[in-house]
Amino acid sequence: MTPSRTSGGSTRLTKTLGRFTADQLRRLCDVVGLDAADAETYASVLAESLGTAAERPLDLPPPSRSFLSDDHTPVEFSLSFQPGETPTLRVLLEPGCDAASLVDNGRVGLRVIHAMTERWGFSSHRLDHLEDLFFPPASQGPLALWCALELRPGGVPRLKVYLNPAASGPERAGETIREALGRLGYQQAYTALPPADGYPFFALDLGDWDAPRVKIYLRHHNLAVAEAGSLPRMDSGPEQATVEAFFRIAAGYHSGTRSGAGTSADARLCGLPALACHSFTETTTGLPSGFTLHIPIRDYVRHDGEAHARAVAVLAHYGMDATPLARSLAAVTSRQPADGTGLIAYLALAYERSRPPRVTAYISSEAYGLRPLAAPLSPRTTPLLNSLSRLPGHRPRSRHRQE
Repeated sequence: MTPSRTSGGSTRLTKTLGRFTADQLRRLCDVVGLDAADAETYASVLAESLGTAAERPLDLPPPSRSFLSDDHTPVEFSLSFQPGETPTLRVLLEPGCDAASLVDNGRVGLRVIHAMTERWGFSSHRLDHLEDLFFPPASQGPLALWCALELRPGGVPRLKVYLNPAASGPERAGETIREALGRLGYQQAYTALPPADGYPFFALDLGDWDAPRVKIYLRHHNLAVAEAGSLPRMDSGPEQATVEAFFRIAAGYHSGTRSGAGTSADARLCGLPALACHSFTETTTGLPSGFTLHIPIRDYVRHDGEAHARAVAVLAHYGMDATPLARSLAAVTSRQPADGTGLIAYLALAYERSRPPRVTAYISSEAYGLRPLAAPLSPRTTPLLNSLSRLPGHRPRSRHRQE
């Protein structure tokens, strides 16, 4: 907590970004069964990784216009679900969020990653081998480096690093990805990727992974149901109907029609684009070993009550218990779901070779504010979704989108 002066000259305590997000993380650790010692370790790592931004009072604006979240909080949480298991908690953050420039942002991020790898005995050689590609002298784009911690019992997480393929310009993003894949031994991987409208992230697993991945994220504007089903390129991957079912439920097209969107069969995402992730773990075939489809659910609901209902429906469809999700939402905020959109930012369906499917819900910290409520949609035939519009406090507002 940081002391501040009131207009009358008395001193009060103002909550800081680090304290606010670390407290959220502690409560989330309790939801997934991590003990108090692990929760304290991970909360400390989060605050330390934010650097000087951690001490920034929340009554000041965000340290930067971070692309990581709609309200520019440089922290996001997620829960990854599998059938019959306790969900895995993750935290995504931008270490260089208060840097003076994108170049400095990247330098700070690299220092934090190297400190993490030294602390936990991880190797950073794959990241170091790509430094010139993703950290040029004049970086471009909305980000330089993000990192995610997958929190495990024992206080040693799994680490993921997210880099910007357009650091040398969006026109060179594909070339940068091809070169990076080649350097890491995946010479054939780039040709396995489907056509896309952009490459927002290049990601690496660092640390104690059974099979460390290289992940390429693709942006797909106006994605239709059938197109989503055809995106996976992995051998023995999900069936087209499985991906299409997830798309329909998550985007709200599983019954009836949406205003301006056509029927369930030809529905498209006309707001924020879907993201597809193709992960690679072996170099022999050049084919991905994993596939994930991310739906930006916050842009396709009227409020978070509807987003939560969609998430529950997705989890039920894949045989997963949704109870921890409700507890997690309560752990990060006391506001009512009908008061805004964006608390659940994305829903994702993930497949990896020889593993059951995973569903991930991405939960916003909302340290700096709420995303405004969406405009009302036309009536639906689903009773559950119709009933959500009658929740107390639902006040339609103009729609706001931010990518």
